[in-house]
Amino acid sequence: MSKEKLIGNIILMLTSIIWGSAFVAQRVGMDYIGPHTFNAARFILAALVLIPVIHFLEKKIRKKLELAAGTEQKKIPFFPDDIDERKTLIKAGLACGCVLFCGSAMQQIGLVFTTAGKAGFITALYIVLVPIFSLFLRRIPSIKCWIGVALGAIGLYFLTITGTFTIAFGDFVVLIGAGFWAVHLLVIDHFLHKKVDALKLSFLQFSLSAILSTIAALIFEEISITAIIACTIPILYAGVLSGGVGFTLQIIGQKHTNPTVASLILSMEAVFGALFGFLILQEVLNMREIFGCILMFSAIIISQLPDKRKNDIP
Repeated sequence: MSKEKLIGNIILMLTSIIWGSAFVAQRVGMDYIGPHTFNAARFILAALVLIPVIHFLEKKIRKKLELAAGTEQKKIPFFPDDIDERKTLIKAGLACGCVLFCGSAMQQIGLVFTTAGKAGFITALYIVLVPIFSLFLRRIPSIKCWIGVALGAIGLYFLTITGTFTIAFGDFVVLIGAGFWAVHLLVIDHFLHKKVDALKLSFLQFSLSAILSTIAALIFEEISITAIIACTIPILYAGVLSGGVGFTLQIIGQKHTNPTVASLILSMEAVFGALFGFLILQEVLNMREIFGCILMFSAIIISQLPDKRKNDIP
């Protein structure tokens, strides 16, 4: 495994820890405000957090260019001067923002009716969908990735399905969201291959998702400033850490690994969601669920084994 791929995988694992802990904040937030209001607030915060980060990095790049050229450089515009690059960035922001809105809306609505730990487990089902969706893009995952997916799917079975094979309304809504998360991961992978700026893409997708969530909140919910203030801590955590930091780390980490491996690593948010749900919300794991966690860890390890097949996704 190359150093860049290792770093990318570590970044993705950190992302899964952040997202897993965020399920607790998202679940607690539903005690105060509606799901669309919560998402609107968190994505507005996520976008705002990235503004100084983008400014700082562009200033740093400009200084390097000035040292190399020996002359003062003009300010780097947010949108590239090249028309094709500008169109690609805008398309990426629109596509990722729409899918992000759909996935987060389904997840947040589902959290009204289910637990943080269970929502994390069901959301992680997108590890099964990513390689399947990849086939439609004529991208063939390696054997080791399919084995990892199979183990991950079996692990998720032990984590989410009861002996009677029943699924509650909240679980079903979160399951629909899992499909959107799989599409979101593949859309990001598609545009990263076109050399789109990761931070700018994050800012655009958060901004669009915030707009769509605000519209949905105005239509379907009653917005209360008092309730939003009471929900400050969950919103701050979900917006700044899970949103601004987490989704940006996902995009950066995905630059160095393939989408199937990325989906397996990110699916560990289910395990961390259960862990933080237990530590903070006293949601208890039984032996069946613990066994599922072990299988998921095994899936991650197998997906990282060396493979010399020429048809593998790079």
